[in-house]
Order: sequence, then C-alpha cells, then structure tokens
Amino acid sequence: MRRRDFVRLGCATVIASGVGKVRPALGESVAARQQHGMAGTAEAKSTEPGADFTLRIAPMLVELAPQVVISTIGYNNKVPGPLLRVREGKSVTIDVTNETDVPEFVHWHGLLVPPEMDGVEEEGAPPVPPHGRRRFQFVANPAGSRWYHSHTTAMLDLHRGSYTGQFGFFMIDSGDDRGHYDQEVFLALREWQYFLSTMDQDEMPADRNDPKPERPDKMDMRQNGLEVNAPLCSINDKMLGAGDPLRVQTGQRVLMHLLNASAAQIHRVALAGHKFQVIALDGNAVPTPQAVDVIEIAPGERVDAIVEMNHPGVWILGEIGDLARQSGMGVVVEYANQQQRAQWIAPQKTRWDYSIFGTNASHPQPDQTIEMIIEKIPGGPGGINHWLINGKEYPHDGEFMLRQGGRYRLVFRNRSDDSHPLHMHRHLFELVELNGKPTAGIKKDTVVVPAFGRAVVDMVADQPGLTLFHCHIQQHMDFGFMALFRYA
Repeated sequence: MRRRDFVRLGCATVIASGVGKVRPALGESVAARQQHGMAGTAEAKSTEPGADFTLRIAPMLVELAPQVVISTIGYNNKVPGPLLRVREGKSVTIDVTNETDVPEFVHWHGLLVPPEMDGVEEEGAPPVPPHGRRRFQFVANPAGSRWYHSHTTAMLDLHRGSYTGQFGFFMIDSGDDRGHYDQEVFLALREWQYFLSTMDQDEMPADRNDPKPERPDKMDMRQNGLEVNAPLCSINDKMLGAGDPLRVQTGQRVLMHLLNASAAQIHRVALAGHKFQVIALDGNAVPTPQAVDVIEIAPGERVDAIVEMNHPGVWILGEIGDLARQSGMGVVVEYANQQQRAQWIAPQKTRWDYSIFGTNASHPQPDQTIEMIIEKIPGGPGGINHWLINGKEYPHDGEFMLRQGGRYRLVFRNRSDDSHPLHMHRHLFELVELNGKPTAGIKKDTVVVPAFGRAVVDMVADQPGLTLFHCHIQQHMDFGFMALFRYA
C-alpha cells in the first residue's frame, strides 16, 4: 500500500468513527482552548502550595478537525500543553500528577538542570508514579525557547512516549527583546495516529548532489525493516483549515516560535510571499540572523524567526511536501480585511544550511576528540531496525567519559541512509562543521546529521552527572540509538 492511499483510508476511518468534539477543561471556554498555543497566552498556574506550575498527565480527546477526533495522553487537557514561562535564573517548582496507570517521565528539553531533575530514567531520575505525583525544582537556565515532553520508552507501543500528545513550550525570558515584534505565536508541528510500515516516511528524498562523506564503499543491501509513519498532521491541535487562522495586520512583525514535536519526521515549512528572519536555533541567538524561504526542522529542534507581514492576502503556512500539507500540516495566515480563499505557493527549491547563521571564527583546540560512528542494522521482513553507535547498542558502560571543565570535540559519522536529529541532554554544544563546511557561533542542543553525512560539534563538560545522548526519533532511540556520557 502506498502512503498516500493509507492517508486517505486513515482519514476516512477517523471521520467515520463519529467520536464527537473534545470537551474543554472545566472552567475553560472552547474559544480559549482553540486560541491556546497560537498566541501563547495560556499558562499552567499552580493550585498546589509552594508550586509555580502544575501539570496533569491524563487521557484526553483532541479534535484535529470537524469529525476528526483522536484519543491520546496530554498535559492539562491541552495540545500543546500549557505554556510554561519564567524569567532566566528564577527558581521554578513544578508539580506533575499522573492520572494514568503507568509511570511517566517528563523531560525539560534544552534546560541545564541536574540529572535527577532531567526526567530521564537512564540518568537515574525517578518517574512520576501511576496515580501519583512528583515535584520538580530547578533554576530556569538558559534563556530561550525550550520545551517539555514525555521521555518514556515506547518500543512497539505507539501510544506511549512522544507518540502521545505529551509536549509543551517552555519559555525562559532574559529581558532582551531581540526581535522587537508586534505579535508572538507558538507553533508545534505534529503527526498523529502512528503506525508501523515499510513505507518511506519522508516524501522528499535527499538531493543527489548533497555531499555524503560517510557513505560506505559497499552499501548494505539487506531489506529495510518496519518504520514509524503517520496519516494525520497538524500545527498545534488543528489540521490545516480547521480552527482559527493566524490573524495579522500589514506592517506587523510576528515572532514565530517553531517546534518540531513529532516522534518521527523532519519537516520543511514555508509561508507564501514571505521570508523567515531566523534569529535563534534551539532557543539560542544565532550570530548572523538570515532571511530564508524555507525552514527545515527536525524532531526536538526549535527555530525562532521574525516574519514581516508585508504581503496582504490569505496564505498558507505549511509543510512544503504536498502529502504532509494535505494531511494537515499547515495553518492559514489571514491579513485584516482579507477574506479570499487561502493560497499556497510552493517555494523555490532550497537547501537548509545551518552554517549561514554562523561565523568563520576559529575554535579553541579541544582537550579530546570523541568519534561516534552511527550504523543501522536493517530488521528485514516483519522486523524492526536496530541502531549502533561504535558497533554497539545502548548501553555503552564506561565508554564515553568526561572530565569536568574539559572541552570535547564530538564527531558524528552517520553511515546510515537516514538523517538523525542528535540530542545531548543537560548541555549545549557549538557547531564546528557539517559535511566538511566549517562554521562557528551556532549553539544548539539538537543537530541533524544528514544521511551518510558528518557533523562535528564542540561541547564543554560543565554539567556534572549522567548525561544521555540519543537520536530524537523515538523508534531509533528505543532500538539502540542511545549512549550515556559519564563524568570521571
């Protein structure tokens, strides 16, 4: 079965179920729920003594479009979960209650927190117990666009972990208004109703002219195993054409916080007739802001961009791949006093390149270089792919050791035919090179290493304790693609 046929069948099945509309949380209007996340005004104020915020993990329904309703697990009956917004350096207390029958983990992605607060089992953090509660306390650092999400292992249960609606924005404000904007919006890209198949999850194959410095001389000809795919897409909790449009006025500067909160797929988005002035990657200001037509964003990544509203009309901000956009990955952008049908205009073919946001500065010599060779073991018919780092699946006991204060150069050699968003917990790193092209000044916590490509980053070991490294595609992480860094 082709993916396009599955999408059509999947949509028809969901519509036929006739579940009905999701009910808003007690005391919250439907209009307020629909607006949540777009303008970023709904916050999770706590009702518990001594806590700044309260998150409640519980089953919920999400109305992606009229008569398209799915069941999932979420935070506070919202998708995305409530915006958590604090000042940089502030001590934060968050109470998390778990109303499900299984333990859950909540990870504070991009924050510099102790391992016991990071919400990760592999680092020794305790879970939020079933029908129980856990209190998180930490200092909010660093400033920028962070987020929170489930870090529960899913394996073949596609109703757990990042396959659910457990994700939300976490903004840490520094008081430095880098963008001088008129409106601020939060846009999370998502897929829904994940399933296993042999279909290619990316309808946009890599450019044959892309450099492939890690391509093996002899290719692995074994049949690929099952991979995770999805028939439905949305931005926040609505498919394209459902819910309210993003309303703007001519001359406005709109700050867009983009997050790829999906479990599996890299997305590329554009807004017809407009450019994105990228000012931050993964919440960290870039040294050289640049205007681009297309933003490519992988699971775990965030992009902050200013859009000048200088092209009146009604437009679609959405995935440039036709199938994903037609499956719901988009939102209507409507100028004041414009009521015509929303238009989509495909952008010119372009290549996403981190290095344009950097500088040509030199890097200090590292104290040590750590090579990490990434390989895939195809699962074969009816099987699941497994992933190796330096020839082994997780764990890598005693293999990756850090000395506090040391500077480390990590060389990611991707000898597989998939692109991987690689995430380092509790640390930031600086991009040094991508496929042989040098750059400097770009700080991230998640970097995409293209298929058969190479990325080099520098990291300072300034956060003692167990530190998890993994691919941010849930299936890859669950089936071997993880490693623990330890401090000596």
